[in-house]
Amino acid sequence: MKTNQFYTAESVTEGHPDKLCDLIADSVLDECLSHDALSRVACEVLATRGQIIVAGEITSLFEPQIPAIARSVLQKVGYDPARYAIQCLVHKQSPDIAAGVDCSLERRRNPSEDQPALQLGAGDQGVMVGYACSETPQMMPLPVVLAHRLTSALTAARKTGAVRGLRPDGKAQVTVEYDEDEKPLRLDTVVLSAQHSPEKPMDELCWELTDKVLAPALQALPPDEDTKILLNPSGRFVLGGPEADTGLTRRKLMVDSYGAFAPHGGGAFSGKDPTKMDRSGAYMARYIAKNLVAAGLCEKCQVTLAYAIGKADPVMVEVDTFGTGTVCADDCLAEAVRFVFGLTPSEIISELNLLTPRYTQTAAYGHFGRLEFPWERTDQAKILRAAVI
Repeated sequence: MKTNQFYTAESVTEGHPDKLCDLIADSVLDECLSHDALSRVACEVLATRGQIIVAGEITSLFEPQIPAIARSVLQKVGYDPARYAIQCLVHKQSPDIAAGVDCSLERRRNPSEDQPALQLGAGDQGVMVGYACSETPQMMPLPVVLAHRLTSALTAARKTGAVRGLRPDGKAQVTVEYDEDEKPLRLDTVVLSAQHSPEKPMDELCWELTDKVLAPALQALPPDEDTKILLNPSGRFVLGGPEADTGLTRRKLMVDSYGAFAPHGGGAFSGKDPTKMDRSGAYMARYIAKNLVAAGLCEKCQVTLAYAIGKADPVMVEVDTFGTGTVCADDCLAEAVRFVFGLTPSEIISELNLLTPRYTQTAAYGHFGRLEFPWERTDQAKILRAAVI
């Protein structure tokens, strides 16, 4: 007998120290790509009290002014750049890695091979997971959507002055109860933590957060009389950001993706150019999964891709519909995916237009479920359906 289940997702604001680092890393990447579309970037950032350290590998015809970029991000997010010393420890990409990326294993084994799709090899080995479901218009799990809406609304309330006394750091967590048919039933718990000025009265803060943040953000599944609302449950939250908690790039893996609804392959996104399959492969897996659901071939879907460093073609393509497939078995869908989608690095970069400098936009509030990104298109749904029917 099935019973109701509870699923939880979280999100953090752009002022959270980990997200601040992601924003700086992706801003460096965008600056490189805007001047040299073939830049190779693997940018790491650490933020702590009074210090920003930027390290990694950058090979580009353009030399980014990293301290200026970091200060600009700090200013936009809401921190005082003058309070941070910025240190850069950057060198070029390993020539061994570059050789494997510039000329794929397939081309090295067959020098006469001239297919453009096989030009680039994967920038590293790895497993990438994409997920989609039919429970929201975004084809994302509802708790994930609500958590990001809360942090987006919190940041908007701070920047517009709708709630005075807010500071940049903050986070949200949402628990939704699902019925025995795995459909969202009710909002069980909402946690919202908002950094604030020392002068802000706690009762005033809680009232304003309820009115200006929770109410608009939770319209898709409003609280009921039994919903537990926890606002700043730790109490005072004056000291935040890097002053209180050291931040690192790519530490919010599940916030960036699907929460607890899908496994994570292990690689992260921010600061990486699209030859790194951790990023481009994950975007492609989401693109495929969303099109499978949009095609009506399943109600939810997990797509897993795996690559070997230097090799163009994936070493694994797997589809799991969790028993919700409507037309054919999962292995049949995996074959259709190989038929419809180009899965080499060159094909993915071209299909999803990944040389366009838009990565700063992805760094906060989730990489998926946002229609402004090309991996959220459903333009292959009809073709996929025709391939299996």
